[in-house]
Amino acid sequence: MEAVLRALADDGRRTLVEALAAGPATAGELAELLPIARPGVSRHLKVLREAGLVDSRQEAQRRVYSLRSEPLAELDEWLGRYRALWEQRLDALHTEIARGKRSDT
Repeated sequence: MEAVLRALADDGRRTLVEALAAGPATAGELAELLPIARPGVSRHLKVLREAGLVDSRQEAQRRVYSLRSEPLAELDEWLGRYRALWEQRLDALHTEIARGKRSDT
């Protein structure tokens, strides 16, 4: 999971992941999304591949990338513990706000 977090720490790589969430894309299509040279995009894709976030396959002269959901599901599961904590706190805040509105009237 640490490799996934490191990979997602970069804004450009998050842009690529968001694009791949819509479906597979070629390296050229993904390169158009970032304001950097293609070698930089290739390095980003390599980091994503090594973190297990994307798969690639060769189609003729093109390389097609697709998003892998497993690492994101693992990250979501880990974040779920913290999400539950915040939901409890937000529910308590909502209750206090509602109490304050009742006492104002």
